[in-house]
Amino acid sequence: MKKILLAEDDSDFANVLKQYLELYDYDVTWAENGQEALAIFQTTTFDICVFDVMMPIIDGFTLAEKIIKINPEVPFIFLTARKLKEDKIIGLKLGADDYIVKPFEAEELILRLNNILKRSQQKTPLFSETNELQIGSYLFDTKRLSLRKDNKNQQLTEKEAALIHFFYTHKNQMLKREQILKSIWKNDDFFSGRSMDVYISKIRKYFKDDSRISIDSIRNIGLEFKIID
Repeated sequence: MKKILLAEDDSDFANVLKQYLELYDYDVTWAENGQEALAIFQTTTFDICVFDVMMPIIDGFTLAEKIIKINPEVPFIFLTARKLKEDKIIGLKLGADDYIVKPFEAEELILRLNNILKRSQQKTPLFSETNELQIGSYLFDTKRLSLRKDNKNQQLTEKEAALIHFFYTHKNQMLKREQILKSIWKNDDFFSGRSMDVYISKIRKYFKDDSRISIDSIRNIGLEFKIID
């Protein structure tokens, strides 16, 4: 049974959702606020998390930030009653795997959970071999998932490392957005596209101290990872 951490302060809604998920063989642990959810996560391993955004004590976004520091690879979904574009952007920046606006059909959540977990199960080792790649003045360690320059070390998530590696192996080439999305995100839907934009913005910052490296946007086409020797 796949284990879900559900953080939701509406007890009636949480109880109904928990029972429905359990009908589909999910093992659900429910926390009624972000602080309780964080305490549970620190002592228990979960396959996926489902967080309501608006919760007392610790809200869903803050909870996700703290969870990521403990385990950056655990997938999570946000639930919210608000349709604000700004909220979705915050969720994407945090690395959410999905974002569902209330009210929604419980079956929709099941399908999204199944899809996310299916992708997680199909994950192969990130790199077939481990090595250190010199990218301009940076050293990219594929084993430790780190990017080093001088005495500064940037720890990377798996997705960040995969995207940097993809760019490096296609350096100075024009890449279509859908090509990048299908290679790293395994699909090219709107949500994945917005997520990719967030990751690219972060990677640009990682390489900002070397003027020889750039990620150029090519209008209506895609991107180019440039390295000037």
